[in-house]
This record gives sequence, C-alpha cells and structure tokens, in this order.
Amino acid sequence: MNIMVNNKKLSKVNQKVLQESQSFPTVKLKDGTPVQTGTVAALLYNIQLYNQGERGPIEEEMRLAIPILFKIGFFELFPPNEWISKENFGRNFVGHAAQAYLINHS
Repeated sequence: MNIMVNNKKLSKVNQKVLQESQSFPTVKLKDGTPVQTGTVAALLYNIQLYNQGERGPIEEEMRLAIPILFKIGFFELFPPNEWISKENFGRNFVGHAAQAYLINHS
C-alpha cells in the first residue's frame, strides 16, 4: 500500500481517540517518510475494543497500523512475539498480524 494512502487511512482511524475538533499531525522522519502521528494511541484503543469483542473493521484498523509501527522502530523495542498473549486477545492479534507482515515483506 502506498505510504500516502496508508497515512490518509490512518488519519481517519487515529481520529477515534481525539475530540471532534482535534487532529493529529503528519510528521516526516529523517528519511523523508511521512508518518501519521497518533497511531500507537489508536492501536491501544482498538486493542481495548477488540478485547470487548469487536472484530472486522477493528482488525483491519490494527493491521493498517503495523507498517508504520515497523517503520518507526516500535517492533524493535516490543517484538511481535512479545505481543502474543493468551490473556489479551487484542495483543495476541497484533503480535500475529505483525509476524505475518514480516513474513510477507521480507
């Protein structure tokens, strides 16, 4: 997926955690890659929704965050296998989705 298309989609997802009149900025990394801020906050919110039983769109929104999280080094600090948890279904989903992303983009 194109990084600009991904950022637009993430921007809409990330709005879930803000008041209506607020928005997260897009910033540029040192390599010039634009990154939608607020992605981690929205991911944590979606994990809560997933743990409450929501599926479908929530799963897609969590998958959408994974490429950006890899780009910023999030999964270097918190590797996908550390996300896999029998006690937290949302974390488990993210861990497996991140592992699948690695396999498909290696």
